[in-house]
Amino acid sequence: MFDFKYFTPTKVVFGKNTESKVADLIKEFGGTKILIHYGGGSVVRSGLLKRVTDTLDAAGISYVTLGGAVPNPHLGLVYEGIELCKKENVDFLLAVGGGSAIDSAKAIGYGLANEGDVWDFYDYKRKATGCVPFGVILTIAATGSEMSDSSVITKEEGLVKRGYSSDFGRPKFAIMNPELTMTLPDYQTACGCTDIMMHTMERYFTQGGNMEITDALAEGLLRTVKKNAVILRDDPKNYDARAEVMWAGSLAHNGLTGCGNDGGDWMTHKLEHELGGLYDVAHGAGLAAIWGSWARYVYKNCLPRFKKFALNVMEVENTGTDEEIALRGIEALEDFYRSINMPTNLRELGVNPTEEELALMAKKCAIGVGGEMGSARVLNEADMLAIYKASV
Repeated sequence: MFDFKYFTPTKVVFGKNTESKVADLIKEFGGTKILIHYGGGSVVRSGLLKRVTDTLDAAGISYVTLGGAVPNPHLGLVYEGIELCKKENVDFLLAVGGGSAIDSAKAIGYGLANEGDVWDFYDYKRKATGCVPFGVILTIAATGSEMSDSSVITKEEGLVKRGYSSDFGRPKFAIMNPELTMTLPDYQTACGCTDIMMHTMERYFTQGGNMEITDALAEGLLRTVKKNAVILRDDPKNYDARAEVMWAGSLAHNGLTGCGNDGGDWMTHKLEHELGGLYDVAHGAGLAAIWGSWARYVYKNCLPRFKKFALNVMEVENTGTDEEIALRGIEALEDFYRSINMPTNLRELGVNPTEEELALMAKKCAIGVGGEMGSARVLNEADMLAIYKASV
């Protein structure tokens, strides 16, 4: 195992009707003028936004609102939020929604607490020295942004999608009511389950430092999400399954399943970022579409981990060579993706890139990771292009 730091300061309030506690939590963390940041109409249609504002009104907490956060959240809205907060003297942010609203709120917080262009952090030109405090009311179990240190923003100019991680970007609190996820379309639920699993798998397929206890936590989380994703496919209103998936989403991306290893691989995410930036696809679906091609490209370089995954997570038979077992594990995960109506290649994702677009994505991906990256196998631009081509 390797030395590690584990830091998860977010206060979690989990269960039914917990959104009613939002005013008390904001006061606990010193908020006096709030920006409520949210996405599309679902937060309004469900009545959640009104319940939140009614609660703040009753508590005498002043607020302004900014909607419009979209999947693959845009830098332009981040700039708008920064200017609004400066004008209104906002001192606390409240993200109501899923990863898009949360990531956008994190970026707004960075922009308020630091001089200069907030995109510099996502473009790896400098590091943030702070972030305006913020809390979360989670409505989608997927990104884990409600407890993580990371956020992902898309710059409209050039369609560049980049992530930035900093402990300053961890929420002060996360309100997590599984009932709030019951209005999600089935496709978004499945995308969320896929993203949760991928956050765990990115940390699992590594070349060193793996701990038995960390592996057991990761494998148990993966089996739990796999099981409950199927339950939600057939019974979307199942509260217990919603709760299992929601809590798994937080544990998958708060650092727990990476304790002791080399930090993870993350190349499937980096490859998908270019898909999301160029084609604006749902993140979870993009991950499912690219993962099998990545796995087949790298598994021989990380064979013990792929065999362990096949046996302990996908529960394939322990017969044949290690390579045969590993390949059956990859196939079994793709079968699972199909069972919850997730794509396993770009064609099924609805994307038909040209040769020029494939080359552009590989080039942008290589630039985004500083030339090469990976743990299961270090990938350069030529490798990235080969994976994109294999996924068509």
